[in-house]
Amino acid sequence: MAANGEEALRGPLLGVRVDDGTVWRDWDVPPRGRRSSSRPWTALAIAAALLALAGVVLLLSSGGRPGPGPGVVSRGPGPAGAAARQSPHEVESGVGAAAADDARCSEVGAAALRAGGHAVDAAVAAALCLGVVHPMSSGLGGGAFVVVRDAASGDAVAFDARETAPAAATTDMYAADPTTKYRGALAMGVPGELAGLHAAWTRYGRLPWRDLVAPAIRLARDGYEIVAYVAHALKESEDAVLADPGLRAVFAPAGTVLAAGETCRNPALAATLERVAEEGAAALYGGAVGEGLVRDVRAAGGILTVDDLRGYAVEVSEAMRAHAMGYTFLGMPPPSSGTVGMTLILNILRGYKSLEFLKGFLGIHRIIESIKHMLAIRMDLGDPDFVNVTGDVAAMLSPPFADKVRQRIVDNTTFPPGYYFPKWKQLDDHGTSHLCVVDGDRNAVAMTTTVNYYFGAKVLSPSTGIVLNNEMDDFSVPAKLTPDHLPPAPANFIAPGKRPLSSMTPLIILKNGQLAGVLGGSGGTNIIATVTQVFLNHFVVGMDPLAAVQQPRVYHKLIPNVVTYENMTVADGEVIALSGAARAFLEERGHWLRSTVSGAVCQFIVHELAEPPATPDHGVFRGRLTAVSDPRKGGSPAGL
Repeated sequence: MAANGEEALRGPLLGVRVDDGTVWRDWDVPPRGRRSSSRPWTALAIAAALLALAGVVLLLSSGGRPGPGPGVVSRGPGPAGAAARQSPHEVESGVGAAAADDARCSEVGAAALRAGGHAVDAAVAAALCLGVVHPMSSGLGGGAFVVVRDAASGDAVAFDARETAPAAATTDMYAADPTTKYRGALAMGVPGELAGLHAAWTRYGRLPWRDLVAPAIRLARDGYEIVAYVAHALKESEDAVLADPGLRAVFAPAGTVLAAGETCRNPALAATLERVAEEGAAALYGGAVGEGLVRDVRAAGGILTVDDLRGYAVEVSEAMRAHAMGYTFLGMPPPSSGTVGMTLILNILRGYKSLEFLKGFLGIHRIIESIKHMLAIRMDLGDPDFVNVTGDVAAMLSPPFADKVRQRIVDNTTFPPGYYFPKWKQLDDHGTSHLCVVDGDRNAVAMTTTVNYYFGAKVLSPSTGIVLNNEMDDFSVPAKLTPDHLPPAPANFIAPGKRPLSSMTPLIILKNGQLAGVLGGSGGTNIIATVTQVFLNHFVVGMDPLAAVQQPRVYHKLIPNVVTYENMTVADGEVIALSGAARAFLEERGHWLRSTVSGAVCQFIVHELAEPPATPDHGVFRGRLTAVSDPRKGGSPAGL
């Protein structure tokens, strides 16, 4: 082990493309001594880190649901550095917190923080954990967007680890059989999640890489309990799981898909993660893991090559900064449409004389109308390495542009899709998983990761245990007019090395230059609507963080011209449903309504700031954190 706990990872080079066009390699990245932490990492500190993470590994391998963890009490506010839990879905802490879709992975992240890790360390460990226990939504075979903010400097960095089209991909590659765009190995884009995690850790991490991978290894090797949400996904995908030998061996070893409470093991994935722990991301991007993955993909009809993996580069840039309603949002630039989409909606709404309408039914109507306009406008976006989106981004971030859009909103009616001037067929992305982390120094991470549909392409690589993504389905393809009578968006056509348009919206929120929150969601096209409504619920309407997430939400996809509203009972028995009075109000304005029992999912961490703003020590205010994991997925956060 190298000095300061850093491992000397050697092997095939892993590319990281920076916004100036240069390419970093594993050992060309700025030295780790330049990180924001001023803590000296001695052998004693490293030993403590190892012990702390080992304890979590032993806890998870027992097969039980983790408890609140060291220092967590069951109720009551607790002292200033202890975590306090009022609900399974909410925890408060004066030190640090992690919020993920699964309680076990939140705890893995919190354990990394207890061991002295940076928020990025916790995010890496939690994300790798999620790839094992929530394999229908994320994993090494997928891609991710990661936003990191350094509290001391205020700098924020965006890591674009979105999947790319393989070198052999063509614009019309799905013309003969359109189903291969979303199902089967041909639907796979070059995965980026692991490259993105490793790039962020190389820049910010404090703990040894192998120790961050260890909990995921243990879960895959020794087994983990299938939770209700995963069991639902397996049942919904049962035919596809049984049809694929790789998926069937892991998730239906006895001939039927695993049910809630049963134990799942993925020994091939455990072996893959062992290599990743020792070799870093190079194990996949040019190493033996990548070679095995390519063999399996090509045997299943895909076009992925070892050169595709070797050539994959994480795009690293300054995070996009957007401003609305007195807050600053740090997020992803295109090909994400999330930051610009949410900003446009908020700027449309903030132009009304008062925001009191957000507390009533009129607020729901105006939000829906703003979403519909945004969805039409965003389809001009695409990968900026391939199309010029500068003007489109500037317009979507512009308050005067939002003012013009707002003038087209009428309070007593809605309109057919054509009123919103849609030019292109709407993106219909799926799935995903989001996690939020804030550490004791108030460094923050917002990360959204995905394999797209449940279990991606519905193929598992037998030799690696990796679920293949079907991210190629997020591209537009030339075709005859679809039932919505709109052509596909040329800005999002397939090209080798191109990243498809995305709705993922990882956000870090600032108020007066200080961290106010970390937010993001999963649920494909509904993500932007979700994070917008949660932001408004807490920061504008004034709901507490858990209520802001629990509040029933509405969604729209422009075409079909239907408002989807939540009417569901979540795993713990709580009913989340839009009220009958709200539905009647919308119907009076001409909205067509349809209920859903499967809403989008949100993770949220709020940093309590002093009012009026206090002068913080050394420029960083350290208030109390409240972390929330959405009950819609049965998640639970963890704190220190």
